[in-house]
Amino acid sequence: MSQVLNEVLEANRRYAAEFGDKGKLAMPPARRFAVLTCMDARLDPAKFAGLAEGDAHVIRNAGGRASDDAIRSLVISAKLLGTREWFVIHHTNCGMEFFTDEVMRGLLAESIGPAGLVDGQWKNIDTALPGSREGDYIDWLTIRDLAQSVRDDVARIRRHPLVPPDIPVYGYIYEVQTGRLVEVPAA
Repeated sequence: MSQVLNEVLEANRRYAAEFGDKGKLAMPPARRFAVLTCMDARLDPAKFAGLAEGDAHVIRNAGGRASDDAIRSLVISAKLLGTREWFVIHHTNCGMEFFTDEVMRGLLAESIGPAGLVDGQWKNIDTALPGSREGDYIDWLTIRDLAQSVRDDVARIRRHPLVPPDIPVYGYIYEVQTGRLVEVPAA
């Protein structure tokens, strides 16, 4: 067993031992809102948004982008589970700002193994694994302008035909340097 697997299972044993009445929490989020944010490990939505278990839906992906799957989750959140407000929260120093679709596609075409920054450029570290052109068919939703990406995602969600017009969608940037949420004007 790997060290990480052991650590996760031990943490889960401790958590389950003090789980208490959490199994009785209702499925719909108690505070009736959802957050779409990045998967970056430096972001803890429970802490920066003051959430307890059962309070809100948190949807995470690379960049916190309004992908088709993120919108699918938000629609389910509202339609079946009663959320009435949504937050789109991107963050400073996001990894999605440091490459383009073309860079990712080129790296994957060469090798599906790990890549890293070498002298300021992305390079494949392990080229023993073959490459694949399947990455050419994915929109990687990279970020060129952080505030604009929030505005774009909020607008995409608002105009989606499955999103009720009475659900407010707020746009923010989480500052990884300070922990603050900063509203994005015109989002």
